[in-house]
Amino acid sequence: MNDKLKEELDSKFLCPQKFAQEIENIVKESKINYIDAIVTYCEQNSIELDTISKLVSKPLKEKLKNDAIELNFLKKTTRAAKLPL
Repeated sequence: MNDKLKEELDSKFLCPQKFAQEIENIVKESKINYIDAIVTYCEQNSIELDTISKLVSKPLKEKLKNDAIELNFLKKTTRAAKLPL
């Protein structure tokens, strides 16, 4: 019974690992950048963008930062640029 309950809870609630996996799948399937993938995921699942900051893992933050630099949302610096997450 506990295994069934755990599976049900895991399917209902997101954790950072599951969120990152979902975003990676969207990026691979749609061939879009990580920023757009997160926006797409939130729109599809009726999630407010403001609420996902706790779900963004460190590796995903790095990928977001790289996308932001490529899109000129962040300046290339010798120091690490910080995203407001």
